[in-house]
Amino acid sequence: MRYLSGDEEKEALEYLTIASDIARDASCERSRCGSVIVYSDEIIGRGFNSPPGNLESQRRCSVPKESYHKKVTDKTCCIHAEQRAIMDALRKNPDKIPGSRLYFIRLGADDKPSRAGQPYCTICSKMALDVGISEFVLWHDKGVCVYDTEEYNDLSFSFGLQDR
Repeated sequence: MRYLSGDEEKEALEYLTIASDIARDASCERSRCGSVIVYSDEIIGRGFNSPPGNLESQRRCSVPKESYHKKVTDKTCCIHAEQRAIMDALRKNPDKIPGSRLYFIRLGADDKPSRAGQPYCTICSKMALDVGISEFVLWHDKGVCVYDTEEYNDLSFSFGLQDR
């Protein structure tokens, strides 16, 4: 991982702003997130979190995570923003995914972008790694950070292990 600076950081913040705008379309009642996938300065995929197919019949936002059966490995009720962006890119620009960069942002309660914690979502990290996305970008307290997707996946799998 490395923190961006100068023009590279400025460009990343512009893409994170676009991802923030996309996150405003999210209909999840727990969290509003947005993602864009960029290849050679072109946005090739966009996504926000919401129930599968945006179907109200599939909404489970009000169900407490603790009430899910222990075999439910993803306790979120919605399709993740990263997943939607990947599926969008697969539909529209499959040849541009290898070597691309995924930007992710979450909105706070005030509808403003909030800084991210450490990588933790193995569902999204595995999917990004499998389709050939090269890098993940998050906005941390220390600045905009870019991760190699393999490193991001490794960090996601090790998240929470230090707490045991």
